[in-house]
Amino acid sequence: MTENYHAGSRLEKTLRSGKMAVTVELSAPDSVDPESVYQPAALLPDYADGVNATDASGANCHMSSVAMCSLLEQKGYEPVFQVSCRDRNRIAMQGDMLGAAALGIKNVLCVTGDDVSSGDQPESKAVFDFDSVQLLRVFRSMRDQGIYLSGRKIEARPKVFLGAACNPFAKPYDWRPQRLAKKQEAGADFVQTQYCFDVPLLKRFMQQVCDMGLNEKVFILIGVGPLRSARVAEFMRTKVPGIHIPDEVVERMRKAPKEDRIKVGKEICVEIIQQVKEIKGVSGFHIMAYRQEEIAGEIIEEAGVWPRLPIPH
Repeated sequence: MTENYHAGSRLEKTLRSGKMAVTVELSAPDSVDPESVYQPAALLPDYADGVNATDASGANCHMSSVAMCSLLEQKGYEPVFQVSCRDRNRIAMQGDMLGAAALGIKNVLCVTGDDVSSGDQPESKAVFDFDSVQLLRVFRSMRDQGIYLSGRKIEARPKVFLGAACNPFAKPYDWRPQRLAKKQEAGADFVQTQYCFDVPLLKRFMQQVCDMGLNEKVFILIGVGPLRSARVAEFMRTKVPGIHIPDEVVERMRKAPKEDRIKVGKEICVEIIQQVKEIKGVSGFHIMAYRQEEIAGEIIEEAGVWPRLPIPH
């Protein structure tokens, strides 16, 4: 991994220091009121190295990611700007990159995006001018070479830390490290994975990643999050693309008394983090606690990730 700071963001500095990083996802609101961003953000742990502002996740319309990032930046948070290829063409996405950087946003996460058929407006026209790998290449050229895709020069180039999504838990499993390699080669400095509920499957993936030397080239943050109930777990694993939740996890949530379900969901998440933090190549965690932002800090502290731990070797 290069030692040059492209962006100088808190997230980048933490990862390059060799310490475990923590990012947290903040769901976009259905509101124009800035407080709809600030109120849940205030519940997040103040030591989070990055706050992801989702971009129409699940192909549902919400406040734009760049607007959320601007609001978060104004309040001193470290935003991670998500860009989905589903909704904009290459001209718009390159413009969004410049605009975000001009607003002081230093972290950018490139995702292909869920298909419109999974959202509440399935009649929408999907763009998909690029996929995430192509977008990474273009953004890297804008950052490192100061040129648009057309070759036209950018007067003041954006300084950003580039990220991508990664899913070790979707079939075909043996193809997933190859997909990660493509994203790293295209320009990803860090990746955030889909929810991890199957630690043995993650260990298999990380072994392949380390065998390929990718852990020395890209920072890998493992996605984790608390379940609210067995019903939510069933919905996630059957309706949300790319999420794998083993039967034993669902059964454990199902057996939990109603009044203890949130507690048990948090316990499962803490146990997963405690196991995952010992796996070679893991650089940190991405917490996705939808509508449970107040327990994100509790999860990290109870799992022993804070105070920061060095990356295991």
